[in-house]
Formats: sequence, structure tokens, C-alpha cells
Amino acid sequence: MSLHLWWLYVTAVFLISATPGPNMLHVMTQSIAHGPRKALVTMAGLMSAVLLCLIASALGLGALLKASPRLFDILRYAGVAYLIWLGIKAWRAPVGSADGSDAGPVRSARALYATGLLTGLSNPKLIIFAAALFPQFIDLARPFWLQLAILIVSFVVIESFWYSVYALGGLRLARWLAPANRQKLFNRGTGLMFIGFGGALLGARA
Repeated sequence: MSLHLWWLYVTAVFLISATPGPNMLHVMTQSIAHGPRKALVTMAGLMSAVLLCLIASALGLGALLKASPRLFDILRYAGVAYLIWLGIKAWRAPVGSADGSDAGPVRSARALYATGLLTGLSNPKLIIFAAALFPQFIDLARPFWLQLAILIVSFVVIESFWYSVYALGGLRLARWLAPANRQKLFNRGTGLMFIGFGGALLGARA
């Protein structure tokens, strides 16, 4: 892979990762609810999911999902159900916590990591996305696995950067959310967004 081709990949991933989605929304709400330090545990869960999806795609799961619409649908419906569940939790979150995505009152690192991991794994389209994206930037005349490692590491670094941006944004937003009426609006708005992401995933096709 040439340096020029790598820069094209980095630019594409940078712009794609910046787009608000379930992962970024989850990071922001966790930062608001627990502070940026505990949000790091959530980021670790989300990043673990991203790595699993990217590696699975590299190992051929992307092609398997394309060839097996039924398997893709099973994963898609499970992801839809989880995102809608997050949305309902966010809508019903008690005023005072500004918690839009936590599964309950538990604040342990394990719970935060697990919620991040499940949120990241809720969208099987990431596997398809990676399977479609990676071949465009791999030179078959050069070592395959080295190029793939460069692509995955670049993706992780860029994604981590945007997680940090959204977490810091959540920290600033937390100050604005001090009044109870604003927290209620935020919780319901976050709930609708998670449900919207679930609806968008429901309409996805392999």
C-alpha cells in the first residue's frame, strides 16, 4: 500500500468516524452520566467491539454474512432489539442522573465495559463495511497481513480520537444539563436517537 493510498484511507475513515452514530452517542451519554474517566471504560468496550468486527471481517465473516442473509438477519434483529432497549432505558432514565444509556444503577467498570461492548456489537453492518472498504486499499503485490494490520491500527487510532472528542463534548454538555427540565429533554432526545438507530438498522440489507 502506497503512502498516497494510505492517506486516502485515513481521510475516508476520519470523515466516516466523525459521523454521529450509536457508538459516539453512547460515549457522550456515558461521559455525561459518569464523567470522562469512567467513560474510558466504555470506550474500551466499544473499541473491543470494533476490533472484533474488523478482525472477523478480515477472517472472512463479512463474506459469510453476504452469502447467508438469514445469519445476517439474526444478528441484525438482535442489534435492533438492543438499540431499542437502550432507547427505552434512556427515555425512562430518572432525572438527576442524565443517564441516557446505562442499563441500570450499576456503575461498576465491568458493567460499563459490557454495555459498551454490546453497543458496539449491535451493528453487524460494521463487518460488511470493513469487508467492502479494506480491499479498496490493499495492494495484492505487497504483504497482505502487514497492510491489513496498518489499516486496522489506523482505524482504531482515528476512532479513539473521535471517542475522546465526543466524551469531552459530553463533559461540557453535563454542565448545561444541571436543570431537571433539560435533563428530561436530553434523556428523551437520546432515547429517540437510539430507537432511530435501531430503526435504521432494521432497514439495513446485507
